[in-house]
Amino acid sequence: MEKDSLKAGTGRAMIPSFLYSSSSSSLSKRLFDLDTLTRSTNLDHHHDHGSSSSSPSISSLSSTKTTTTRSFVIPAPNEKVRMYSPEFYAACTAGGILSCGLTHTAVTPLDLVKCNMQIDPAKYKSISSGFGVLFRDQGVKGFFKGWVPTMLGYSMQGACKFGFYEFFKKYYSDIAGPEFAAKYKTLIYLAGSASAEFIADIALCPMEAVKVRVQTQPGFARGLSDGFPKFVKSEGTLGLYKGLVPLWGRQIPYTMMKFASFETIVEMLYKYAIPTPKDQCSKTLQLGVSFAGGYVAGVFCAIVSHPADNLVSFLNNAKGATVRDAVQKLGWWGLFTRGLPLRIVMIGTLTGAQWGIYDAFKVFVGLPTTGGVSPPPAPAATVLATA
Repeated sequence: MEKDSLKAGTGRAMIPSFLYSSSSSSLSKRLFDLDTLTRSTNLDHHHDHGSSSSSPSISSLSSTKTTTTRSFVIPAPNEKVRMYSPEFYAACTAGGILSCGLTHTAVTPLDLVKCNMQIDPAKYKSISSGFGVLFRDQGVKGFFKGWVPTMLGYSMQGACKFGFYEFFKKYYSDIAGPEFAAKYKTLIYLAGSASAEFIADIALCPMEAVKVRVQTQPGFARGLSDGFPKFVKSEGTLGLYKGLVPLWGRQIPYTMMKFASFETIVEMLYKYAIPTPKDQCSKTLQLGVSFAGGYVAGVFCAIVSHPADNLVSFLNNAKGATVRDAVQKLGWWGLFTRGLPLRIVMIGTLTGAQWGIYDAFKVFVGLPTTGGVSPPPAPAATVLATA
């Protein structure tokens, strides 16, 4: 019995807070894992059929049980990976590497033009002319300048962003408890994504600094191999983190909007636009919803984070530059609008693709896609009279 109790307690420690299961009892508001839910179902079935071999402990459990709500469970396909196990977090981390690393590398040409429009608007006057100027100056190879620090930096960022988001989402939900976690789920999304991005930007910042310098200063370096040591020699090791605070200013609101709006949009799509419950939809349709929700979320992300994006580009391009210098040169209107249309297209496509890739990887390893089900509020506990 002690061994069984220990195993049950260990299982509860890895429980999804409110997104994947909810159950209530008269004695506790704790959440139960899939094994406990299955075991409880089997006990109920056994008791209902009047088995005479029921043990006293089972009878005792049945006698103290109050009315139980229907289990709220999103099963993982084939149950290849147990929810909130170490393997689950490893899968989410790997999915984040793929989703962010691949997508940011793919949009390097757009990022190049965007950065140069922010730094040198006199030369890069518009999106179309910016691509023309870039092609005339650097040829086809110029469109992917800085792709190595882009791929490495955003792969590290994606690993931390998605992996820690899943961790903090569960962690904060457990702290809040099932009732408050269901009631304030948007705050859970916001807090979890902000915490994850705080860590992710520390991983991203050095590569972002080198990337911007390589992309916006002609002749500075060919790429990461010569650009990184040259940057450190010029700015010092701490110079790699000169843009960290503006990066937090750009990425934390961006990621909060990205995750919270995605979760909300996907939930609304399944609730109002798709007549079939999520667990009955095909995986292709679910991944299409993930992409659509991600694209719309990306548009909001671009608008919220754009002023800080202009600051990051300006500070990493000019040695010794300050935020005041950036505001004086760009102006408040330019700070909010310069390069914004291109960034909306880029970030919308980027975010949609990221959620599509991330959820596709989750399905591939045997996990459900993200979001789409509104957790039911936890019922109030019933106080039992004890003999």
